[in-house]
Amino acid sequence: MDLALAEAHAAAHREEVPVGAVVLSANGVPLASAGNEVEERNDPSAHAEMLAMRKAAQVTGSTRLDDCTLVVTLEPCPMCAAAAVHFRVRRIVFGAYDPKGGGIDHGPRVIDHPTCLRHIEIIGGVREQENGLLLKNFFRKLRR
Repeated sequence: MDLALAEAHAAAHREEVPVGAVVLSANGVPLASAGNEVEERNDPSAHAEMLAMRKAAQVTGSTRLDDCTLVVTLEPCPMCAAAAVHFRVRRIVFGAYDPKGGGIDHGPRVIDHPTCLRHIEIIGGVREQENGLLLKNFFRKLRR
């Protein structure tokens, strides 16, 4: 989570929504990490999770991240949750819950849907307060 948080802080510094993600190998070795780049790329799909999973696929030379863990500072949205299914990650660990835009514990609950292609282990709320505070402070500054 430390590396994901570092990516989130870097994203905030670039005036992106501060979300960071990292993909870990089965041995816990970071394969790829990223922060949001939506504004920088003018691409609404450039979420931290998407970028990190794409990089990890390039590093491994495979579209399947079967034994990998996706660690992200915020509950993945439905798009990122569905992408994790298609990348076939084994586990998703996330920090802050996202009642408005989440797709795992909230909203469509993509992973729990009966037609979901793959079961993914979910661990939510890791360092929840720290991750949530980073987002709250970022949006508080925007409203000034």
